[in-house]
Amino acid sequence: MNDQHTLENELLTVLSNSLKNFELIVTEEQQQRLIRYVLMMHKWNKTYNLTSVRDPHQMVIKHIVDSIVVAPFLDKIHYIDVGTGPGLPGIPLAIMCPDKQFTLLDSLGKRVRFMKQVAYELKIDNIKPVQSRVEDFVPSVETDGVLSRAFASLKDMLHWCQHLVDSQGVFIAFKGQLSSDELKGLPVGFILQETIKLDVPGLEGERHIVKIKKQSVG
Repeated sequence: MNDQHTLENELLTVLSNSLKNFELIVTEEQQQRLIRYVLMMHKWNKTYNLTSVRDPHQMVIKHIVDSIVVAPFLDKIHYIDVGTGPGLPGIPLAIMCPDKQFTLLDSLGKRVRFMKQVAYELKIDNIKPVQSRVEDFVPSVETDGVLSRAFASLKDMLHWCQHLVDSQGVFIAFKGQLSSDELKGLPVGFILQETIKLDVPGLEGERHIVKIKKQSVG
């Protein structure tokens, strides 16, 4: 138990040091919940193989900080996180944005069970983990935005997720290095709204978010 407490303090230090480098208000309670989520992911990962990142210190940077930097850009209410895996970026964003609702979609039952346990233990009531393939899922409420951290290409994301929002909704894709060819090659009916370069302290490589909308008909 003592080792667990030591690890928790170490991870809190990693997170708080990273947060010094950018303007994002994260309360002490939010920081503690984010780290408890990392500890749960680390524990379950040994059995369920939830993420390829094994070191919890790396999880803080690669999973938590990399997710929460997007929080200031979420200006609507209902979001769906497709291919969320163990709940990324949806769970960190739900902790950061308690006024917003997140549907977390994954096709693997073990990941959905993990997310439900996280919601229960950390008392996160603004997430809804759902086991479904993205192409089969029909939202029960109007979705304002689709979050994607998992899709290899924008083209694939738009192909599989186009039914999830109407022309009022937005697709928000997490990308590393941006390819101008990929941005120019968006499918017909979609327009690039903006690209935003993010500075993620401690993360190697580039990080961008790409916002895409459907073209309005008429």
